[in-house]
Amino acid sequence: MTSYKNIMEKIEQEAKEAYAGVDMVNNPPHYNEAGIECIDAIQAALTPIEFRGYCKGNNLKYTWRERYKGKDEDLRKAAWYLDRLFKSMDHDES
Repeated sequence: MTSYKNIMEKIEQEAKEAYAGVDMVNNPPHYNEAGIECIDAIQAALTPIEFRGYCKGNNLKYTWRERYKGKDEDLRKAAWYLDRLFKSMDHDES
């Protein structure tokens, strides 16, 4: 009998092969529909304070799970959310 972990690892490997050459940290295709980036829609729907919390929460999530799931990719995602937080703060100040 195949374990759940083995099944999940196979699914993740197939996904990585399907997205070969795609920047899954900065431009994952599943977060863009009709030219609208999901993060931009989320930011537009939230107040600046709410968006700050959203970015901080995602930074924490990816940092927390890096040892167990995405390794370096998760740390790059954590950094991406921190960078997006700083950019949104710069934008709010102008």
